[in-house]
Amino acid sequence: MTQSLNDIVKVTVQVSPLSAVNNTFDMGLIVGKSTVLAAATRVKVYSGTDDMLSDGWVGTEQEYLAAQMYFGQRPRPNKVAIGRWDGSGTETAVKAITACREANTDWYAVYLCGAAKADIIAIAEYIETASPMSTFFYDTKDAEVSAGTAGNVMETLQKAKRHRTFGQYCSTTTYAAVAAMGYAMGANTGLANSAFTLAYKSEVGVQPEALTTQQVNTILGYNGNVYTNYGATYNLLVRGSMADGVHFDEVLNLDMLTTDIQTSVMNALTTGPKIPQTEEGVSLLVTAITAPCEAARTRGVIAPGVWKGAPVLGLKTGDTLSTGYMVLADSIANQSQADRDARKSPPIYVPIKMAGAIEHVVIGVVVNR
Repeated sequence: MTQSLNDIVKVTVQVSPLSAVNNTFDMGLIVGKSTVLAAATRVKVYSGTDDMLSDGWVGTEQEYLAAQMYFGQRPRPNKVAIGRWDGSGTETAVKAITACREANTDWYAVYLCGAAKADIIAIAEYIETASPMSTFFYDTKDAEVSAGTAGNVMETLQKAKRHRTFGQYCSTTTYAAVAAMGYAMGANTGLANSAFTLAYKSEVGVQPEALTTQQVNTILGYNGNVYTNYGATYNLLVRGSMADGVHFDEVLNLDMLTTDIQTSVMNALTTGPKIPQTEEGVSLLVTAITAPCEAARTRGVIAPGVWKGAPVLGLKTGDTLSTGYMVLADSIANQSQADRDARKSPPIYVPIKMAGAIEHVVIGVVVNR
């Protein structure tokens, strides 16, 4: 009878739990009042308009026509979410969007079919604080915008400094802003050098606006967007900005980076036995934060250069960021006893040189262990 080798060498296998995979920020939501979706379903995801037809859509519904515009962009987005607004009851537009956000956390951008001015203003306010982070696309053909009439929807949103709302003036084509949303979701692949802007892009299926230079400048003055002709040759979307003047891609890229950092740190906390309250433990957190910063650099979001912002720990104004970012942590020795007792990490700072108009950003991270 042979003896077991386990008495001499015992081998065990431990498989680490899977890390959480983050939202890829590549899906838009189109919301309307059609009854193809049951009210209880609220949100359903489709890979194309053929997928919608096979699910009972006829092809004349507002949501379907908007999805045609969405999937018609180049590069083509991979999927769309369709949301139900229960128009038969007292549900407001903003309540419908809120319910869609609660029902599905995977979409990043939203468009409401047939949105009135009051709907747009209310949704823009909600989207500012929606969780997970989201953006809102709308279009308007209101002549008050191009005429510069006081109190128009673009002026209202500009004065409210709405950071997460993209507005497009269009009097010729229905669902014009869906084209911008579709391009953004299709272009956001996350691959190397995939960073993009919405400025000066073509909108497939959208008729360029025949506007005077003064009208175009009026719209742009509200931080609005418009698709029009330049030089008799180019049909272009200008300028790709949100109501507060920040460009869409900068909002998107910072949302992706901060969410990736949060997810990476959570994976470090949940997949290991412990992150100790030591300098070595802080190093583990720094490593977790470095990975998403490297991914952003690969996408082309972060660029090397001179730091012109305020000093951050050891980083001084005028220093060169060779990779475009640093991950800097305060020392464990500087912590208060209260923070140690609460198992908080020292503050970790991520100064970043963005490859855009917002050049210098500092992301702060505190981890409660």
